[in-house]
Amino acid sequence: MNRIAPRTVLTTLALAISGLLMAATGGTPATVAKPKVDVHAAASFGSPTVTTLRNNATVSVVGQEGLWFKLALDGGQTGYVRVNEVRVAYGKSDNGGVGAALFTGNAGRGRTTETASVRGLDESQLKSAGFNAAQLERMESYRASTQDAQREAARLGWVATSVPYAAEFKPDASRGGSEANRGSTRTGLRALGGLLGGLGGGAAGSAASAAADHSDAIVGKSDAEVLQEELELGPMLAGRILGAAPLVNDPAMQRRVNLVGRWLASQTSRPDLPWTFGVIDDGEINAFAAPGGYILITKGLYQLLSSDAELAAVLGHELSHVVQRDHYEVIRKQELQAAGRDVALSQVHTGGGLAGSMVRDFIERNGAAIMMTQLDRNAEFRADQAAGIYLARGGLNPLEFYMVLQKMASLGSSSSRLASLYKTHPSLDKRLDALDRRGYADLQAYLDRTDGTSMPQDSGKPEAQCAPSRSRGRGARANRDCTPQAGG
Repeated sequence: MNRIAPRTVLTTLALAISGLLMAATGGTPATVAKPKVDVHAAASFGSPTVTTLRNNATVSVVGQEGLWFKLALDGGQTGYVRVNEVRVAYGKSDNGGVGAALFTGNAGRGRTTETASVRGLDESQLKSAGFNAAQLERMESYRASTQDAQREAARLGWVATSVPYAAEFKPDASRGGSEANRGSTRTGLRALGGLLGGLGGGAAGSAASAAADHSDAIVGKSDAEVLQEELELGPMLAGRILGAAPLVNDPAMQRRVNLVGRWLASQTSRPDLPWTFGVIDDGEINAFAAPGGYILITKGLYQLLSSDAELAAVLGHELSHVVQRDHYEVIRKQELQAAGRDVALSQVHTGGGLAGSMVRDFIERNGAAIMMTQLDRNAEFRADQAAGIYLARGGLNPLEFYMVLQKMASLGSSSSRLASLYKTHPSLDKRLDALDRRGYADLQAYLDRTDGTSMPQDSGKPEAQCAPSRSRGRGARANRDCTPQAGG
C-alpha cells in the first residue's frame, strides 16, 4: 500500500474545507503556486504590498481585474496577485458559487449554467453532418483583410513585436524533393509491384499491388503539394462543422473574431493562409482548427471570455494547430494506413495524392469527425506554448492564455460544458503544470504589458507598451522593441 504524505493529506483537507466555505460566499478556492507571493493593495506592481503568502496557502479569489486576481484577506481586507501566482482549484461544477468570481465582464452575461441544456457536438454528429454551403459562404464573407486587422490592432493599441520561436513550423518550398525524384520513386514502386506480382502471386503479389497502387500516398510530398491539400480540406471540414452547428447570428461578433484572429495570424510563420474565423451556436466550451486556416470556436467558449486579449489567447492556441499541421498529419496518417490495408482504394490514381478525389473520399467517409480526434499530448502542450508567443508577437500579454485556462479550471472537472474538451485535450491542471514548468523567462519582457481590452460594449483600451525600433517589419508585422513597464 502506498503511503500518502501527511502534508499532502492536510493540504487536500484544507483546500476541501476552504472550498466549501468559499462556495458559500461566492469566492473561488485557490492555492499559492509559488514559494512566496506578494499581495498588492491594487492591481499594479507599483502598489504597496499588504501581505506575503507562502506556497500551498489556501486563498479565496473574489474577482478578476485584467490579469490580476482579487483575493479576500483576513479582517475584511482585499489584495491582488498575478493570475499565475495562484492556482484555481477544481470544483465539481460551476454552480454553487465556485467559479462565479472569475466570470467578469462578458463572461458573466448570457452564461449557460450547469442546470441549463448544453448541446455539445460529438463525433457522431460531426461524422453525419452534411456540408452547409450557405453557412460556409457566410463564414467566408466575414473574412478580414490584413489591412483591416492592422487598423483594428492600432485602435486597440496592439503593436507587433518580433519574438523568436524555434519550434514553429516554417514552410519550405524544397521540402519533399523534386517532382522528378518523386515521380521516379513512384515509377519504381509500381515496377517492383509488377515484378513481385508476376513472380510470387498470392499474398505477396496483393501486398505489392497495393503498394504500387498507393505509391503516391507513401512518397513524401513537397510543401506546395501539402498546402494544396490543406486548402482543399479546410473548407470541406468547416462546411460540415457548420452543418452540425451554424454560425451565431451576430455579424458584429463574427467580424470581431475575424479581426482579432487575422491580426494574430499575421504574426505566425504562415500569414498568407486564407485565415477565416467563426463562432458557432454550441453551448459547450470548445474550438476547432481545420487545415488551411479555418477556425471555429463555440458560443460557450466565446461567452467565457471577457476581453479581446482573452479571445486572442484562445485563437492563438488554435492557430498553432493550423501552423503546425496537426490535424492534417492525423488525416495523413489515416491515409497511409488505408493505403497499406485497403485494396479498394486502388481506383485512386497515382499522382493525385490526398488532393482531389482522396480529399472528397476521406470527407465522405468520415465527415468532420476527425476534428474530435485526440491529438498527441505534445501537440496540445506546444499549442499552449505557442499561444503565449503569438500573444507576445501581437502586442499582448502572454499571461492572457494562462487566465483562460484558469477560468476553464474554475468550471470544474465534471462540468458538462467541458465534456468534449476533456475527451480531446490533456487535463487543465496538467496543461497549467506544463506552462509553469516551462516558465516565461523568454517572454519576461512582455509580462507587464497592459491587460487586454474588454468586450466591445465595455470600456477600456490598453496603452501601447512598445516603441518603434530601427529594424524593418516582416510582411504584415512591424518589429518593435518592448520595455517592461510597471502596472497592468
